[in-house]
Amino acid sequence: MRRGGQGPGEVGWKLPPPARAGRRTTPPGDRRAEAWPHRSAPEGSRQALHRSDILGATASIRASLEGGRTGTVEQQRSAAPLLGRADDVQLLEHLITGARNGVSAALVLRGEPGIGKTALLRSVTESVPNALLLRVDGFQAESALPYAALQRLGMPLQPFLGALPAHQQEALRVAAGVAEGPAPDRYLVGLGLLSLLAAAGENGPVVCTIDDAHQLDQESLDVLAFVSRRLQAESVVLLFAARDDATIDLSTAGVPTHRLRGLDPRSAVQLLRESTPGTFDPYLAAQIAEQTGGNPLAMLDLTQDFTVQELTDAALAEQPFPIGHHLELHYIRELRSHPPKVQTWLLLAAAEPTGATDLIEGAAERIGLDRESAELAEHSALVVVRRGHVRFRHPLVRSAVYSAFRGPDRRRAHDALAQAATQRGLTDVEALHAAAATTGTDDAVADRLEAAADRAGMRGGLASRAHSLARAAGLTSDDRVRNGRLIAAAESAAGAGAAQFAISLLDGLDERALDAVGRGRAISLRAMLAIFLGDPDGITRAAADLLAAADAFHGVVPELEQRTLIRAFEFALTTEWMMQDISLERLGQRLREGAEVQEGPLAIALRGLSAHILLPYEEAVPAMRAAVEMLQAGDDAALLELGYGVALTMGLWDERGCVELLERTARVARDVGSLRVLDSALWVLSLLELVRGDPIASGRYVQQVRELRHAIGYPGEQVINASYLAWVGAPRPQIEAIAEATLGTGFGGAWTVAMTGLSIRDIAEGHYVDAFERLSPMIERPFLQVTYQQWPEYVEAATRSGHTEAAATVARKLRVHAAVSGTPWIRGIADRCDALLAPDADAEGLFRSAIGWLEQSTAIGDLGRAHLLYGEWLRRMKRRRDAREQLRAALTLFERAGAPAFASRARYELAATGEHAPRTEVSGVDSLTPREATIASMAAARNTNQEISATLFISTNTVDYHLRKVFRKLGVSSRRQLADMLGSADG
Repeated sequence: MRRGGQGPGEVGWKLPPPARAGRRTTPPGDRRAEAWPHRSAPEGSRQALHRSDILGATASIRASLEGGRTGTVEQQRSAAPLLGRADDVQLLEHLITGARNGVSAALVLRGEPGIGKTALLRSVTESVPNALLLRVDGFQAESALPYAALQRLGMPLQPFLGALPAHQQEALRVAAGVAEGPAPDRYLVGLGLLSLLAAAGENGPVVCTIDDAHQLDQESLDVLAFVSRRLQAESVVLLFAARDDATIDLSTAGVPTHRLRGLDPRSAVQLLRESTPGTFDPYLAAQIAEQTGGNPLAMLDLTQDFTVQELTDAALAEQPFPIGHHLELHYIRELRSHPPKVQTWLLLAAAEPTGATDLIEGAAERIGLDRESAELAEHSALVVVRRGHVRFRHPLVRSAVYSAFRGPDRRRAHDALAQAATQRGLTDVEALHAAAATTGTDDAVADRLEAAADRAGMRGGLASRAHSLARAAGLTSDDRVRNGRLIAAAESAAGAGAAQFAISLLDGLDERALDAVGRGRAISLRAMLAIFLGDPDGITRAAADLLAAADAFHGVVPELEQRTLIRAFEFALTTEWMMQDISLERLGQRLREGAEVQEGPLAIALRGLSAHILLPYEEAVPAMRAAVEMLQAGDDAALLELGYGVALTMGLWDERGCVELLERTARVARDVGSLRVLDSALWVLSLLELVRGDPIASGRYVQQVRELRHAIGYPGEQVINASYLAWVGAPRPQIEAIAEATLGTGFGGAWTVAMTGLSIRDIAEGHYVDAFERLSPMIERPFLQVTYQQWPEYVEAATRSGHTEAAATVARKLRVHAAVSGTPWIRGIADRCDALLAPDADAEGLFRSAIGWLEQSTAIGDLGRAHLLYGEWLRRMKRRRDAREQLRAALTLFERAGAPAFASRARYELAATGEHAPRTEVSGVDSLTPREATIASMAAARNTNQEISATLFISTNTVDYHLRKVFRKLGVSSRRQLADMLGSADG
């Protein structure tokens, strides 16, 4: 650490300095990060300290005296029990006790300013023995300094970094600004912090308090909230304290919340009587308690600022007390009671969000303040200065001080702070203060702010980059440069998940000054944001809008044009037949044109996609295959950026290649922490497993998506795969209602998936006419590989419902695909469909051929259906013994895959041959929770605990905790036994 104090943007993952002579060091056996020395209060602030000892309500002697560094106050100074907070204290102590027993927890304390959140945290945590206590406070302006709070929180955790995987270590170091490398995704940083806390919790509980969480930088808040949602068995407790704030609501969604109310009347009256010298009338105390809503800070400040007689006179006159929205005015009056030079010094302290005394003192020298100003300010009881940092006794005090001065005075303060930051080499801090000191436009300051924004982006601070670029845009005189900064800010905001902020930035563009590239970027970003904002019209127009963006890039940025065209194709897959303002044929033509603007991998991809749309299948396959092979041989970055491989591999009937690409994409996304890409890959995998006829595997991916959504703060229960529900037997009205609801969102593809799942269930249950009627509109309105996958269902439904000619027409298309593609999957499906239409003399050979090919594929459901259809045919041929063999094989496959409708059909057919086949039950497996089942299946597949933790974004402690429960429930003692049991259960 640099001597003399530093801005939070300069702190790295380093241990605190060694104890200086005279400092009280950590006592043996106490795992606290540091024990702070006692410091006597100045004479002028004894009454304030007395108030704080009674309630602990003011921030002036918070335990985190160094702006959020770790540590505790001395045991001799532990505060008296909080009045009226017994239940609240018990709640927090219960969480800490749980951590001692290996159970983690997180809680957000919410409440108005002065309600006692800080006091409660301090009271509960300051006397926790043998625990690692971490404390960090938020600062109002840290949104421009990415991971600033996380840096301070992480300093004592450096010794545990070696326990983390290398990519998590690198993410933490880059985020902290102490190492160079690719900008890490904030969720990878979150997983790193989770692992770090879990490692620290191996030797005992870790208690982490985050006060004024509403003032944390966005990146730190997102990471800490992410960790809170993934805690379970790490012996860690995270306790947040925050005011009511929309950002807190969004970031901490899914984290339990406890609202702190005002003191009950009895406790409020007791507080007033004990904190006021002399006799205090109980009736007056009750009135004050009622007027303040039991807010401890408001009550104590009243007794500090007014005499008992003045308060009595106000009560008798029925005048409003100076509280509530008047509280800020009360603080301003308190400020004005001090000499001008003290007020100015306090303004400097209020303007510097980190509270670093070296910056404040340096700025004070520049505007001519003497040393006495700082000393008098410290004696004011408005602030306390400890160990190089200034802390206001309450955030409202700081806000009141800052707002009490006119704009010119505030800008003068920021200018002095900027100069002090320059002298100390704090480039980013200087840029922020210089921007705050500027009115109108100043291109030099805007350039420095943009450079600071770019440095934030290099550390993964997308939210911070967006805010800094937005401020830089406001200082920019050139409209074209301003537009560029607004667009870049909007792109960063979108990357951080702040869609509404991104839209507001785009709305600020000057359309007259937009160049072609800027226009294309703005159109493209609006189209991409439509999904985040749930805008149905924007979603259905997105493909057309992206073509317009590509047109803007044409002749200027060829690579950007090609990437935008590929994204247009991907949006077309989302909307399918609901796509507006463009036809599929026009899309294909534009993709083909885009392939010619520049050679390279993107051109190969565009040729494959345009061929898929425009050319007959036998002509399209070579270009499609070339694009897939290029993607398979390419680097991982291409998988993260573009997802066209699914359409092409499925169009080639290459289910094995599709799974491999998706699993590789998911693995890469986990490694870099790209949860958006990971979410998409897992969701598509859940759909693909249904195409392969394996609902159990699909359900595991759905569970992983739910885990992921929960990790990022969305309700996992809202993750619904309607096709999966159809496969596993959910009520038809429920599935149909879900499908219809998707039509209003613009996601035509989701509707098609649901209808396809229902048609398969219709076939399994023998409702062939219903299946034919569901499938016919989709077959008549073909959409690339989506319709290819519906052809086999259509053939079976049409054949069994008497529409033989329609079935034969589609079966001929399947035969062409089998001849051209040649994968085992399509060959098996084509033979199975031909067998349904063939004369009895030819059917058996086709059924056997279908089974032979499908055994070489990974499509377990299609193999089971081939056995089922062959068994049914054999039974009709009165070859019961042979039929039983095929039907048993089908039943085994369907039970392994978890396809109850098909299993029931196979069991019914077996009964018709004279054989009773009871439902197979696997002891214990059904008792596993969804998370336990997911972890068990991954462990059985030889994934290590560390690999499972990375997959599910949980700690290895949580993995181990669940595996022990799985072993106990299933009665196994090793992963090999687990694999054997699950293998018998689901293959």
